[in-house]
Amino acid sequence: MKTGVVKTAIRKSAAKTDARRHHDPAVRGFASDNYAGVHPEILAAIALANGGHQVSYGDDEYTEHLQQVFRGHFGPHAEAYPVFNGTGANVTALQALTDRWGAVICAESAHVNVDEGGAPERMAGLKLLTVPTPDGKLTPELIDRQAWGWEDEHRAMPQVVSITQNTELGTVYTVDEIRAICEHAHAKGMKVHLDGARIANAAASLDVPMRSFTNAVGVDVLSYGGTKNGMMAGEAVVVLNPDSVRQMKHIRKMSMQLASKMRFVSVQLEALLAKDLWLRNARHANAMAQRLAAGVRETDGVEILYPVQANAVFARLPHEVSRRLQERYRFYFWDEIAGDVRWMCSYDTQEEDVDGFLQALKEELAR
Repeated sequence: MKTGVVKTAIRKSAAKTDARRHHDPAVRGFASDNYAGVHPEILAAIALANGGHQVSYGDDEYTEHLQQVFRGHFGPHAEAYPVFNGTGANVTALQALTDRWGAVICAESAHVNVDEGGAPERMAGLKLLTVPTPDGKLTPELIDRQAWGWEDEHRAMPQVVSITQNTELGTVYTVDEIRAICEHAHAKGMKVHLDGARIANAAASLDVPMRSFTNAVGVDVLSYGGTKNGMMAGEAVVVLNPDSVRQMKHIRKMSMQLASKMRFVSVQLEALLAKDLWLRNARHANAMAQRLAAGVRETDGVEILYPVQANAVFARLPHEVSRRLQERYRFYFWDEIAGDVRWMCSYDTQEEDVDGFLQALKEELAR
């Protein structure tokens, strides 16, 4: 085939595959903060890191600089290991904290137990020892329901307590609550892992630095979440206590969480954390949840189920109302039999989104 013919064929092929927008960017719902797009400052950071060559698999300048960024938030001993996603962060972190015979104590509602498709069990070979909680939060007393039998070879050995901040029910641990958990777990020879998928929302809610309820109170390893707070993709395992883990690099690789072009994950985390983008995004999402909750409280026929402390509102309303409302706005049932739903706000949720949703809710309740 002649060169000119080849070029023409390439142009025609490219014309057929040009990217097109497949959604209306003005449409926003309340299903998940994962639904939100990428923050413009994150997109700009990715573009900044593009061009030229950088060493692969984390030996790049962006990942090296990221260590100082994380240490600014979590102390001089923090070591950050970027990974692809939240499940990968949790599985990698928990593997690094446990022996082959180890088990992890967590709330029954914890993401590692409910929403990770059995990954901790299947990929890491861990036993999850779950505890029912009224508000998603563990306490020393609740932990003790599963913290026993260390010398019993018939039982998986409790080695880690995993908590989520903020919890899957939208509640937030106080600094003192996490300190008490860490002291209790450490006294029993266990380590503490914190699933921080929405850690920024918790810090914004408490109005304290993230270090206040992590390394400062004894958390050993943190799964740091960025995707729900404006990033495109990527999270990080942050080792706060280097003595608590072994061979993190090897475990990350074996867990299929080592990115070849890691600079593009690291630069997103840098853009989020180097200044105050993480906090701006979280504060806005929390404020929109408060606006939504205030409007719901003024609406007859709807019950808010848990304290609204971050960017989630859990509510109970008639099932048929929720079904009709879902035709107008995206959101999920939390417990469809009970009629419980979850409404999530994001960094890009606007006041008019909340007000429009509240109006639609009132209209459907009135039908």
